[in-house]
Amino acid sequence: MGVWFTEKQTKNFGITAEIYRSLHSEQTEFQKLDMIETKEFGNMLVLDGMVMTAERDEFVYHEMIVHVPLFTHPNPKKVLVVGGGDGGTIREVLKHPSVEKVVQVEIDEKVVEYSKQFLPDISCEYGNPRTELIIGDGFMHILNSENEYDVILVDSTEPVGPAAALFTKGFYAGIAKALKEDGIFVAQTDNPWFKGDLIKNAIRDTIEIFPVARLYTCNIPTYPSGMWTFTIGSKLYDPLQVETSRNIDFETKYYTPKLHVASFSLPRFVEDLCK
Repeated sequence: MGVWFTEKQTKNFGITAEIYRSLHSEQTEFQKLDMIETKEFGNMLVLDGMVMTAERDEFVYHEMIVHVPLFTHPNPKKVLVVGGGDGGTIREVLKHPSVEKVVQVEIDEKVVEYSKQFLPDISCEYGNPRTELIIGDGFMHILNSENEYDVILVDSTEPVGPAAALFTKGFYAGIAKALKEDGIFVAQTDNPWFKGDLIKNAIRDTIEIFPVARLYTCNIPTYPSGMWTFTIGSKLYDPLQVETSRNIDFETKYYTPKLHVASFSLPRFVEDLCK
């Protein structure tokens, strides 16, 4: 039968994957960290029993959290990533030539350390001179920033433990203060099948703070339900106004200009969460 890893996504439902072996397991200062080698999705980062990223499908999440806002903003130069210790988000940010600096604030340095060791294709840009890594509290970094960033990306875990504060209205208000006058932010906001209330709260709070607030989706097989959402708040630019016929100067595996717009077309039950 082999050895299987199972993530309990609710008390009644989970997903499971057969593994070759455990690569590393550790209780860090903040969470339980596991690196496992799966047969179907390659090496996988698991935090507190929840899949964070896997080699085979990571490109979907990282491309969609990054390229939607960075192609919406006409000239993103300074970008903040809150969380995202596996490094995939900064990897995608640095594909944009206009970006002069990406600051990443990750609370758990062990996530960075073991991602470099076991997820090298994802964490490959930590040595880039345009990258500044800060090991610290992203919530406090936001509160201490003002009119500093063109784009802020909240690449957090689910709202438990140290990430709980990253899903509050006060945090979104702090993001608005930290952004420049034409800034944009995106936060991952989980899935509509099991976390509808989280999405409702996130989009409601974003609507109250930002002139433009929208929800978009993508498909990530190793995440709960496979359907994943992102909430975008913009002070000026509408993500639905991008040019769908434009060319991209770098390779993508999931994101396209047409998909950029199409990802905002929501199923009715998801659309209802935004009312």
